[in-house]
Amino acid sequence: MRAWSRDGLAVTLKNCTLDGADLASLDMPGWSFEDCRLASTDFRSAGLEGARFTGCRGANADFAGADLTDAIFSGCDFNNASFVEAKANDTRFEGCKLTGADFSRIRQLGLSFRETLLSAARLRGLSFNNERLEKLDFGMADLTGCDFRKAVFSGCSLRDAGLVDARFDGADLRGADLGGLRLIDAKKFKGATISKDQAGLLLAELGLKVR
Repeated sequence: MRAWSRDGLAVTLKNCTLDGADLASLDMPGWSFEDCRLASTDFRSAGLEGARFTGCRGANADFAGADLTDAIFSGCDFNNASFVEAKANDTRFEGCKLTGADFSRIRQLGLSFRETLLSAARLRGLSFNNERLEKLDFGMADLTGCDFRKAVFSGCSLRDAGLVDARFDGADLRGADLGGLRLIDAKKFKGATISKDQAGLLLAELGLKVR
């Protein structure tokens, strides 16, 4: 795989150790990071349009304010990383671990996640409207104000997630783990479709059985 910067030079970094490196505000469009160590690396306000991160390990990396337009993160571990106020238009995360990652105030248009661990992540206000969500673990994530209208959940988990003001009108939740949901919280899913088994778990709190 080749990555090109604006001056025409191919920039591909493989198996590099950049833990704690200061790359803030650098212009790195189209750069490729393959199997790199990026723990606590500072990417704040960096220009990473079209960048590719493959198999990287970057706990506590800081992408705050970075331009991640068209960037792809594949098979990466960015636990507790910060993406606060980053620009994430058509940015993709596939097969990643993002436990505890902070996406607060992120600027998104076409941001997508697939087969990704997002447990305890801060995802306030993100829009998943009309998306098919596949194998996403939102367990204990902060989903305050998120828009899940008409979304279809497949192999996902919402166990113990924070769902204050989240919207689920028209969503299909039959493929989601709703563990930890209490009957008193069921109104949060008004307008959504759930399965008979899921309904049975809610009604079990009242001592009722669904057959």
